[in-house]
Amino acid sequence: MSSTGKARGWWVLAAAAAVLGGFGLVGLPSPAPVEPPPAPAPAEHAGLAARLPAPEAAVGELLARRAEAVRDDDEAAFAATVDPQAPLEFQQRQLQLFRNLRTVPLTQFALRLDGAPLPHAPVPAADEVLASRVVLRYAMAGADSVPTQRPLGYQFVRRGASWYLAEDTGVVPDAWRGPWHFGPCEVRRTDRGIVVGHDTTAVEQAAAQLDSAVADVTEVWGSGWAKRVGVLVPATPEEMRALVGPEFAVNGIAGVAIADLVDTRTRRVEGARVVLSPRSADQLSDVALGVVLRHEITHVAARAVTADGAPMWMLEGFPDYVGYRKSGLEPRDIAPDLARSVREVGPPLRLPTNTEFHQAGRRLDLAYQQSWSVVHYLAQRIGEERLTELYRRIAASTTPDQAETALHEATGLTSPQLLQAWGQALPHTLG
Repeated sequence: MSSTGKARGWWVLAAAAAVLGGFGLVGLPSPAPVEPPPAPAPAEHAGLAARLPAPEAAVGELLARRAEAVRDDDEAAFAATVDPQAPLEFQQRQLQLFRNLRTVPLTQFALRLDGAPLPHAPVPAADEVLASRVVLRYAMAGADSVPTQRPLGYQFVRRGASWYLAEDTGVVPDAWRGPWHFGPCEVRRTDRGIVVGHDTTAVEQAAAQLDSAVADVTEVWGSGWAKRVGVLVPATPEEMRALVGPEFAVNGIAGVAIADLVDTRTRRVEGARVVLSPRSADQLSDVALGVVLRHEITHVAARAVTADGAPMWMLEGFPDYVGYRKSGLEPRDIAPDLARSVREVGPPLRLPTNTEFHQAGRRLDLAYQQSWSVVHYLAQRIGEERLTELYRRIAASTTPDQAETALHEATGLTSPQLLQAWGQALPHTLG
């Protein structure tokens, strides 16, 4: 994000992947044939078409009825928006979608057309077809103080005087799918948020730690954030990929913090979520899950002041510091690869670069461990309050010079001096 605070889309955010002991925390279909221009309509059909509202207006009204049916919990009204001549599988899928939506507490739910009509596949016996991008605007109880929005892609058909939904996949390449697209949802509300998933045990494990994790983050970051978090627990890598986007190697991360929109100028954040890996609940201990939650919730708390391009050693090191702060783990257990490297070749020769956080495997682990360690060193040197203020300044930096100035003014150290002082302390710190 630029220094002007220009809003950005959810998929390009700096969603974080924290690392815990080697376990990462942190083909589209071919274009459908374009339907050829319709043959001249018989006179009676032409007369009917002349009396009908414009397709966009009619479809807009259909979307309004569909959203109202969700809000009113009216299954019959929702089913009436679906093409009765669509394949049975699609009709059944739509009915299941409605029933899944009923399991999630939504305070707002609205649909609207967005943009010009798109090319579309032919639909048998349809009098008219319209394909378009659609915007879903919704708010989840317990998570969203303001509504957020996501892109969908729908294809509609007119049969006689009535319009229906005929397809909701493959219309636009970036169409979003939420938890309710993947099955009935298990939901747990807490004082400080909501956990939504499909596996009861996984949802309950996350919910049991959510409030304490929010409190731990607030203790360091301060109260100037929503202090409320939505946590999603997908059941499969496919679902996680749909929730977080294609930017992340979902098989190598335990958690990601995302947001649909961030404007650092106005400090507005929409759709902030913590998304846990399907493997987290099964493979992480309670201690490790707590680390993941605190790390990712720190990203949520800091999202409104975090700019694109800021130094990743601070953007990831600070959330890791908060994540491990109450874990009870020893530094050598938090950073085993760094401890081994210090023993074998000595202290690091530079701070981790931003590119190192886009690698994989042991190199990524080492970058996270180094970042945690240098921030841990700064916390001991200048205290948590000044460390948090340093994070705010460095996270808002859009150039290396700005970050360097912030570091020097807060600590009295240049980057080379910080590197030297941290390196000298490492053998003692890591034991």
